[in-house]
Amino acid sequence: MGLARQRGSNDEPIVKPICRNRRASHEYELHDTIECGIVLVGTEVKSLRDGNANLEDAFAKIERNEIWLVGCEIQEYTFGNRMNHRPKRDRKLLLHRREIAKFALKADQKGFTLIPTRMYFKDGRAKVEIAAAKGKQVHDKRQSLKNSEAKREMDRAMSRRRHG
Repeated sequence: MGLARQRGSNDEPIVKPICRNRRASHEYELHDTIECGIVLVGTEVKSLRDGNANLEDAFAKIERNEIWLVGCEIQEYTFGNRMNHRPKRDRKLLLHRREIAKFALKADQKGFTLIPTRMYFKDGRAKVEIAAAKGKQVHDKRQSLKNSEAKREMDRAMSRRRHG
């Protein structure tokens, strides 16, 4: 009998979050997103399973028709030996050529960059979600804060109405 894949309801893949880039939505206006695979070594996978990753200063760059994740820190695996990985090395992302071409067009537009928004395991494979993003100006950040504060106030008022 072979190994059966575990699935959620309705045959959905099981997604286990590793980390999020919280600064991305604050610092950038996010547009298109795409899911990419990552080329990793063994100790990196083990470290990711422990949740030891940081996407805060990371970005993606396109070089010779390949996408690379730069600045992503995956801490060394605690029980790794002298063959442990370098924490901040550049990692190749796996996408089809047409997807890379589509995102290259988006990234070439003035003011756009490729930012990783989250990292997760999907069916046991490490994935990164990359977004084409445009940097926000200071007044845009203020407007975003104002909108989120107004939404929070409305939620509080609705909650008080329901419970009191």
